[in-house]
Amino acid sequence: MSLLKRLNEKSLTTENNKVDANKATPVHQKSNRQEPSIYEKLHQYVMEELNENSEITDDQLEEAIPSIAEGFFETEGERLTFEAKQQLVDRVIDELTGYGPITTLLKDKDVSEIMVNGPKQIYVEKKGQIVQSPMQFRDDDHVLQVIEKIVSPLGRRIDESSPMVDARLEDGSRVNAIIPPLSLVGPSITIRKFPESRLNIDDLIRFGTLSEQMAKFLDGCVKARLNVFISGGTGSGKTTLLNVLSNFIQLDERIVTIEDAAELQLGQDHVVSLETRPPNIEGKGEVTIRDLVKNSLRMRPDRVIIGEVRSAEALDMLQAMNTGHDGSLATGHANTPRDMIARLETMVLMAGIDLPLRAIRDQIAGAVDLIIQQSRLKDGSRKITHVTEVIGMEGDTIVLQDIFVFKQTSMGADGKIQGEFVSTGIRPYCAEKLERYGIHLPSEWFEGEG
Repeated sequence: MSLLKRLNEKSLTTENNKVDANKATPVHQKSNRQEPSIYEKLHQYVMEELNENSEITDDQLEEAIPSIAEGFFETEGERLTFEAKQQLVDRVIDELTGYGPITTLLKDKDVSEIMVNGPKQIYVEKKGQIVQSPMQFRDDDHVLQVIEKIVSPLGRRIDESSPMVDARLEDGSRVNAIIPPLSLVGPSITIRKFPESRLNIDDLIRFGTLSEQMAKFLDGCVKARLNVFISGGTGSGKTTLLNVLSNFIQLDERIVTIEDAAELQLGQDHVVSLETRPPNIEGKGEVTIRDLVKNSLRMRPDRVIIGEVRSAEALDMLQAMNTGHDGSLATGHANTPRDMIARLETMVLMAGIDLPLRAIRDQIAGAVDLIIQQSRLKDGSRKITHVTEVIGMEGDTIVLQDIFVFKQTSMGADGKIQGEFVSTGIRPYCAEKLERYGIHLPSEWFEGEG
């Protein structure tokens, strides 16, 4: 359905509700309705003009609204300055062609995340710091309208029977929405913005996320088809790093990506992107990440990339890695590489198959080659704190070995964390495999701190 049609339907619904409300209110009762603001009058005027002019297409809306508004200001805007008129027009444009008050925040290149906590509270992350925005929605219904505008084109829904939804914007930005009765503060939206230009490894080096040596090592690990797991907390930059590492994959390989809400932006041509599907209103038709992992193995992939492993699909992923589908990439939530191993054990158990713990650990040790720990530090910076190799089993324990670590040295006067990336001085166990792919690791990389 086009934007104009949705606007028309919304307008008709609103008018019908007004009529019903008038019928239900006795004439002798005093109305508590407030006089509409100048913005509300302009918004209603523009809506009526658009409804009458069906020739205006969705693409022409942004250009048409200022012209329509001129007619309104001829009678209603005598006392308004040019700047005030422009602000009102911009608000109407944001409302009808964008996402209301958060449209400006979405256009702000410095904003990386937007958090709407009900209609009157909006926070943003700017350059690693979370600050409150002066922007506000009118009320709960206003927030719900924006959520609906985001999810309906994707064939998803949000209502009392399904009060949570994951979605994405046209640019790939990740969206999560949750509404009452689950959210006690009103409808809430969280948007993880996608950068306009795809980041590369040089950008991460410049940001201080990792060192040049670490970047070259990870490049070699991906090219040598090691199975790599990216571990980290929420907002630590796991998906960004996954995107960057995927750039190291050869152009002639067939890649299958699996995500809850598609947001990976791969530069290769031979890519098949798969996305989960929530159940319909009858509770049927759900397609989970586990379903997609199983199906992807029948699609002759050279690489399988899983946006986030969080449940029983871990078992299918490990089995795929252990049966010839090497070079896979995935992310998961954990605070340390050791915690990531423990989480994988737990997720495999969620598959409902009664496997001995030793067998699960054998699967993990045989499947996962490298764990990259990504962290968001107190100053808002994001750094790779550990590059850890999975060596194998020793007794009933999975043996891990740190290759590179980030060591904090001090806290600067500006609150920024100071530190350095150092080698542990241990030559990687995987060096032999990298050599078979023609990738040589200089010995000076692994001479330790000394």
